[in-house]
Amino acid sequence: MGNYLGAVCDEFYVSSRLFLKLDMPLQRETVLHFFDRIRKDYPHLTKMNRREDGALILEDDGADDRPRRWLRLDRNSMRLGQFAPTDLDDVQQYGQLAYTQAPYHLTFSDLDYDHLEIVFGFELNYRGNHDQLVVEALQLDQTALGSLLAIENAKIIDAQPFFGISLNEGCDLQAYVEIKSRTTTFEVRQDAYEDQPITVMLTLRKYWGVNPPKSLAEAYTSLFQSAHEIASDKIVPHFVNPLAMAIATKS
Repeated sequence: MGNYLGAVCDEFYVSSRLFLKLDMPLQRETVLHFFDRIRKDYPHLTKMNRREDGALILEDDGADDRPRRWLRLDRNSMRLGQFAPTDLDDVQQYGQLAYTQAPYHLTFSDLDYDHLEIVFGFELNYRGNHDQLVVEALQLDQTALGSLLAIENAKIIDAQPFFGISLNEGCDLQAYVEIKSRTTTFEVRQDAYEDQPITVMLTLRKYWGVNPPKSLAEAYTSLFQSAHEIASDKIVPHFVNPLAMAIATKS
């Protein structure tokens, strides 16, 4: 599958989240057995930390400039992902392993599953007004929203489009696109900006209910492949590339 998606932005990541209806008992022996099983296939996951909120995180040691993997257990969710992946097939296999093993080690049941998500994130660094750039690059000023810009002394201080669509008739399979800017009103007033990333996020979400998947691994694989297709055909050409081109013209 490769990873040409990472070539179109400054930072690319893939993450996944499984949300549960009941709290998980994060018992010592259970967690260690699960983490050790994942480490059998990914031995560089050697750092384990406990957060103040009780979350347990297993991370790559970060040596040799490898793409950094992570796995997190919260009371009501399991999360995993990889930053700067070089091979999306490897990312998919990592998730498949985690979601194949989790039900056995953590005693998951399909009765407990609320929803599963896959996120493809694209970050583009820009020193300037993020909101203004989003409006211009996506031509939002040429829509009815652009009429607001005709107001005297009007300046854009917030432009963070968020779209959600259903991908099936039952509305239990959904896709969301969000563009997140980081410009503050203080920066706009001072006309001085930090070099920070604009983030484009594609989220695919599957709710359990009618016609649930046979397994978590099957659901993950299906979501991953759909996210890759939508990212390639829609998100990169129509959202990421216009933003990257607009940034390039202002550099």
